[in-house]
Amino acid sequence: MKFTVRAAWGSGGGRVGVLQLGSCSVETPALLLNTRKGLPVFISPDLLSSLPTPDSYLLQFSPLHFLEGISMETISAMGGLHNVVGLKDHIFFALPRDSITSLPDYQSSNKMGASFETPSGRRLMKPVQYMEMISSVKPNMWTTLADEVPAWVSEKRNRASVDRTIRWLDDCIMSNLATLTGGACFGSIVGGSNVEERKRCAQEIAKRNVAGFCISGFGLGESLEERPALLKAITVNLPEEKPRQICGLELPEEVLQGVAAGIDLFDSTYIYHLTLGGFALAFSSQNILRHGSVDQHTDYDSDGTKINLKATIYRKDMSPILENCNCYTCQNHTKAYLNHLFNVHEMLAQILLEIHNTHHYLGFFRSIREAIKDGKFDHFRKTFVESRRNHIFAAALNS
Repeated sequence: MKFTVRAAWGSGGGRVGVLQLGSCSVETPALLLNTRKGLPVFISPDLLSSLPTPDSYLLQFSPLHFLEGISMETISAMGGLHNVVGLKDHIFFALPRDSITSLPDYQSSNKMGASFETPSGRRLMKPVQYMEMISSVKPNMWTTLADEVPAWVSEKRNRASVDRTIRWLDDCIMSNLATLTGGACFGSIVGGSNVEERKRCAQEIAKRNVAGFCISGFGLGESLEERPALLKAITVNLPEEKPRQICGLELPEEVLQGVAAGIDLFDSTYIYHLTLGGFALAFSSQNILRHGSVDQHTDYDSDGTKINLKATIYRKDMSPILENCNCYTCQNHTKAYLNHLFNVHEMLAQILLEIHNTHHYLGFFRSIREAIKDGKFDHFRKTFVESRRNHIFAAALNS
């Protein structure tokens, strides 16, 4: 793995980098597409080619999903996850937790290993067992075990989680199996909502021989106001030449907050939850104006950036989700058709909608990179956040 920072504009300006693995080169900040066992929940391998490349080549998965079904021995014998799912050119990032269905159980974690809720029940994962899984699936990048805790735990528990995460990191990278993974190791950084513990963990992890950093434990109860100080305490203690990935910042505003702190990769289930609820991303303000009167904002989510395709107003709407969108769904289907598919509970509704939402959110990240390159990221972020706030205020007045 090779990572190069191409553009950066001081504190709060973000940075643009290039992540290269083999023949695949991807610009950052970038989105790691969430998957189940290596594939997006609603997009089949043949439809992945309809997404923008190479932005859509970054796929995040949890090794925990393979604790049932196909065995690790079989995956290893087939040459790893790339061969199993038939995506040899894609980049797989292994993260040891299920970000969709569960959070780490901070109460039952112990010094021997991390406790996770898995498809086959509550499981204790020791570093040696985890490394066996990683060496079998052979991801391009993988993170070490992390003892993530929510913001409200005691200081003693928080300190213990940092000590434990550091020890697990050492156990993972010193394992005899570490050299068999063939992938780049990202050291996990925890510390809850304590600035000093975040700083201590970042400093210790930075001393280790890791290719990058996985900033864990966000989105677990800390406030938006707390995050800038926590993120700064981490990033100022990390080397500039190594990539940084973060868990727990999923909403667009949160992504912008992470980019401002110098984060490069984002693990997000935002697209999945939108698609499951029948919401289509539509960041463009013109999209709202196109529908006319203000009272039609009720068919939009309260932040004005997505539309509810299950709403009856779209039952006879023969226009695409977005007029200027060149995704497969908008080029071939109408809101009326998607509304019908949702009403009859047809699985194709989620397939088509996830294609659009993924395409649109990847475009959001592309806009972020362009804003950084042009030295206009601060303006881009301010404008976007204010626009969302104005839509929420307008929706409240008309409710």
